[in-house]
Amino acid sequence: TAEFLSPEYAVIILTRTPKARSDGAREVAWDGKNPGEWTAFLEGAEAVVNVTGKNINCPHTPENLRELTGSRVDSVRAIAAALERVSQPPRVWVQASAIGFYGDAGEKACDESSPPGNDALAEICQQWENAFHSANSPKTRRVLLRIGFVLGREGGALPVLEKLTRCFLGGQAGSGRQFISWIHLGDLTEIFRSAIERLDWSGTFNAVAPKPVTNAEFMRELRGALHRPWSPPAPEFAVRLGARLMGSEPSLALGGCRAAPRRLLEAGYSFQYPELREALGKLYG
Repeated sequence: TAEFLSPEYAVIILTRTPKARSDGAREVAWDGKNPGEWTAFLEGAEAVVNVTGKNINCPHTPENLRELTGSRVDSVRAIAAALERVSQPPRVWVQASAIGFYGDAGEKACDESSPPGNDALAEICQQWENAFHSANSPKTRRVLLRIGFVLGREGGALPVLEKLTRCFLGGQAGSGRQFISWIHLGDLTEIFRSAIERLDWSGTFNAVAPKPVTNAEFMRELRGALHRPWSPPAPEFAVRLGARLMGSEPSLALGGCRAAPRRLLEAGYSFQYPELREALGKLYG
């Protein structure tokens, strides 16, 4: 929202709990499942951007996995149905997905042509993307962004790791060899802008920085950014126990993916923060 608030754009936010705002954006009610009065705002819109989805930072019980899937697939289907009801649909639909599509791929490098994984999150991503690809929207250019580990201080997983590291618990998780494909929030918002404004962009892009790192490397750089000394590694059993106590999912820390932004680089996108140390330095300066 902050990125696009300007005389050039009017920002409409679809939310289940609309409220008044002072920044110039407008919030409009939707349930994330069905077309409704919000459909009118798609008429003649420049873009529709969908980042809806239940937070994956929860125990991956069968019930939560159903909610993770439904929150993503239902919102895509609602937008697809709404697009069929307007005479002048948005010029572009930018849809979020995740590098979880590739599963826990170990050291294998995964670009946009790599096959999907076979774990629970990979299955969710496949259903999510299938709903997007099956939408009937011939007048709307479509861009799918498989988003990695986003580095921002206001949300996501980084504040959790920051808190642990500040408490001198910033060691590697398990073996530390699992890859983290990260991206600075500034780059991610710029990629969303490019997806909207660059008419030559369509199809799937990995929204990750060009230099993924292992968990051990990531935690070392985070300790450096926060001026904390070496910390002992957390063995796998401790990670699993800690995740259970924190209401999280251990596979989020113990698994990983080495994703590559091949199509972004081919499209000429220039990363503001290609190096992890520089990205963390910007955040924690």
